Amino acid sequence: MNDRNWYVVQTYSGLESVAKENIIRRVKSMNMENVIFNVLVPEIKEMVKDKKGNLKETITKPYSGYVFIDMIQTDEAWFMVRNTPMVTGFLGSSGGGAKPVPLQEDEIAPILKMCGISLLKNFAGKVGDKVKITAGSFTGQEGIIDEIDTQREVVKVLVDCFGRQTPAELNFNEVVIL
Repeated sequence: MNDRNWYVVQTYSGLESVAKENIIRRVKSMNMENVIFNVLVPEIKEMVKDKKGNLKETITKPYSGYVFIDMIQTDEAWFMVRNTPMVTGFLGSSGGGAKPVPLQEDEIAPILKMCGISLLKNFAGKVGDKVKITAGSFTGQEGIIDEIDTQREVVKVLVDCFGRQTPAELNFNEVVIL
């Protein structure tokens, strides 16, 4: 079970950044960069007006009490993370030495997207390629790629609908290149 996955680590609410720094420090001191790749505390920056009407930037943590870790689950990595100061344990681990359950791709993808990280390495298609649509109202139909937006991870596909080319905006994972 040496697959690289995302896991959720529980920590004290409000001390997520401290736990993250502790984990990163231990990863470096114990030379575990080859099994623990990324430690993430999602944050949302917003501009809010204060009582005087001045704009002020605030940072909120939508997942209070949680840190996300991209790692290969080995006994050493699991033991090191759960014994880090400010870490209370892994989410999905029932205790008694039970290993945690990794997050599914559809669970971690929106969190990573919010932080500007993409799970998809590259989109293999290019403008003009023929694709088959696998989701949405055009499922099963074929179309031609008109535009690719790698930042938003969407592709605009021209689909023949009632004799006209109709543009459909789809996520990368909703099309298969033919």
